Amino acid sequence: MAGRETLEELVRLQGERVRGLKQQKASTEQIEEEVAKLLKLKAQLGPDEGKHKFVLKTPKETLTGKYGEDSKLIYDLKDQGGELLSLRYDLTVPFARYLAMNKLTNIKRYHIAKVYRRDNPAMTRGRYREFYQCDFDIAGQFDPMIPDAECLKIMCEILSSLQIGDFLVKVNDRRILDGLFAICGVPDTKFRTICSSVDKLDKMSWEEVKNEMVGEKGLAPEVADRIGDYVQQHGGVSLVEQLLQDPKLSQNKQALEGLGDLKLLFEYLTLFGVADKISFDLSLARGLDYYTGVIYEAVLLQPPAQAGEEPLGVGSVAAGGRYDGLVGMFDPKGRKVPCVGLSIGVERIFSIVEQRLEALEEKVRTTETQVLVASAQKKLLEERLKLVSELWDAGIKAELLYKKNPKLLNQLQYCEEAGIPLVAIIGEQELKDGVVKLRSVTSREEVDVRREDLVEEIKRRTSQPSCTC
Repeated sequence: MAGRETLEELVRLQGERVRGLKQQKASTEQIEEEVAKLLKLKAQLGPDEGKHKFVLKTPKETLTGKYGEDSKLIYDLKDQGGELLSLRYDLTVPFARYLAMNKLTNIKRYHIAKVYRRDNPAMTRGRYREFYQCDFDIAGQFDPMIPDAECLKIMCEILSSLQIGDFLVKVNDRRILDGLFAICGVPDTKFRTICSSVDKLDKMSWEEVKNEMVGEKGLAPEVADRIGDYVQQHGGVSLVEQLLQDPKLSQNKQALEGLGDLKLLFEYLTLFGVADKISFDLSLARGLDYYTGVIYEAVLLQPPAQAGEEPLGVGSVAAGGRYDGLVGMFDPKGRKVPCVGLSIGVERIFSIVEQRLEALEEKVRTTETQVLVASAQKKLLEERLKLVSELWDAGIKAELLYKKNPKLLNQLQYCEEAGIPLVAIIGEQELKDGVVKLRSVTSREEVDVRREDLVEEIKRRTSQPSCTC
């Protein structure tokens, strides 16, 4: 027993050594050598302890260096041992780490989960410190722009099917931005911080952004002016072709690659039938550091205040892009897995839907229930239970109030408050006649339906028309 305790202590010490080397950013070879020693020690513990897979913890160094100036929004924590940890900022970095740890090189997936931002909440705009994101990603080595075009097609399908209003998807490419900064004279060390400033052009005027570049970030005024000549342009594939002929930008290798890919992307988006929703916008920068290629962001549009004006954006609801280098940051040998994906802000969508329904004075449905089983008289609980069971067995989303003798008025009011569209009412006369009184909550129209036809009638009334996106 004493020998085993000694071995367990050696495992603990070796584990601390591995974590220390990683925190010190030691060489990959040194870390791998010490990990091998740790695994050998664990194997000596026998089948019970040795059979467990060694999984590294997820300390904050996982998150730093990926989000640029947005890193200040990361929630820092400490575990009981004093190790610095963080709540996840998004779903992309954890996904990249998962690919690296499991040596996956090809996967397509979606993921809905909570993320956390140390931000100033704006409840009316759907901005929270804790909220859900819905991500879709494609990982793997594929021909250029095919998965990227699919991601944009999916984004357009989702936003169209939600029927939240007109929207526009802005696209750009990090390589174009980097090439643009290079030909304008931005020092290499300032690329990311200037990129972060450009990304604010959807909220600030060009003069305000220029003042930030010059006054706060030390950029020469003439360099800022040259940047302004480019980043205030937006359009379609014609702008891409125009920039391919730009005497300066076309001489930059990175920019040329980005423009070539964007031209191909527009071809695929036209075939997918969504090119009319896409705008090439040179001001789009996406401040996160891990993007390496195409980037995009969907904004909702509000009608112009006056005829002839362009529609105004009312906020971002989805975004994404290509991040070919992120997985390699977590792989011990630096092996890269090209990835592209998108992220949709769930609460942001809910906030917009609620505002639109309130403006139309429509009730917000708080349940998926299709029908409430109600009674018109007392002592009919057993009959209500029988009927709701029949509906459940037929796949109908039904419920009833958990009271023996609820008043009919209370049952109807519950449907109105919860947004339940139908009420199946039974009384002594209905039971005698073999029918159920089906009531529309909105129109208050009531019809007698034979009991054996009730399921089909409910399905007919609650079926949703197919969405044509």
